[in-house]
Amino acid sequence: MDSNAKIIFYSATIVTGTFFLAWGLVEAKGVLAPLTTATVLALVILPVAKWIEKKLPRGIASLISTLALMIISLVFIVALSYQTKVFVDSWPEVKQTMQPKIETWKTLVTENTFLAEDDLPTGDSLSLEKEGTGEGAPIVSMFGRGAGYIGTYLLTFIYVFFILNYRRRFRTFLLRLFPNNEGEEVNKIVQESANVVQQYLMGKLILIALLAVIYSIGLGITGVSNFILVSIMAAILTLIPYLGNIIGFVFAMVFGYLTSGDVGVLIGIVATFGVAQFFESYVLQPYVVGQKVDVHPFIVILAVIAGNALWGIIGMTLAIPVMGIITIVFLHVPGLQPFGYLFSDKKDDS
Repeated sequence: MDSNAKIIFYSATIVTGTFFLAWGLVEAKGVLAPLTTATVLALVILPVAKWIEKKLPRGIASLISTLALMIISLVFIVALSYQTKVFVDSWPEVKQTMQPKIETWKTLVTENTFLAEDDLPTGDSLSLEKEGTGEGAPIVSMFGRGAGYIGTYLLTFIYVFFILNYRRRFRTFLLRLFPNNEGEEVNKIVQESANVVQQYLMGKLILIALLAVIYSIGLGITGVSNFILVSIMAAILTLIPYLGNIIGFVFAMVFGYLTSGDVGVLIGIVATFGVAQFFESYVLQPYVVGQKVDVHPFIVILAVIAGNALWGIIGMTLAIPVMGIITIVFLHVPGLQPFGYLFSDKKDDS
């Protein structure tokens, strides 16, 4: 086989393999997504589990750690549900407040652009009603459909418990997959992978706490209702790379400007998020999170996009720590080191 034929063959193999890998990941989302999420959560709570194990048996320590994670997640879900209910209940007032402003914007747009009034949405588009349903029914229906994910939610924490409780067996299994002379290298990969996920996510948790304080101060001064709860949820949403900040901003707009209609509140929200993004990008992110995950920024963007295409929001949230693990593995496997160099954020010495 000549060189041109080899290039064509290998290229076709890579494209075909990538396609079937992506197809398999999408089809196996119901199994792999909760398992991957549980693995990452287990690595986050592992230091706590180890501390509890000094006083209690491993099984009990793993159960306590898992329940602690579940309680934290339930608190966030309840808070989000409460805020959604508040918004749905206040929707008639929001609609009445925003109607004159929308009409003003429509007039401004039609007078200064090529768009006609018929091209723009009418005031009826503000309604959350559907025929035969009450106000806010689409949102309520959305949470009704979300009840179907309760099984997956519980399964994730069952996985967390078993990963924590039987982690030594899983580690031994990985070591036995390879010859004895490679055991030390495999153990090093496992340890570095666990460390990079723990350090990254712990850094993100500190970042979330600091952002919640900044948001609370800004939104509180601005006059956003339930500003502490809104600030905490906006900070937590930054776990979703890039998109999380946008969702948090929209969230604050919904519970701030839309419920009051005050332009001062709008300016305050924009200023708060602008200042927070400045501190996050130039102060908090470099010094709190830092280079916890050795992945090139361009690869991070690609990983987040691919994660969204494969598993949606869960994929976007898991993209960076999973990519960090993949990079570590590639850097330690001789045949894959060129890819590890490509994915890594290490400086080029040449």
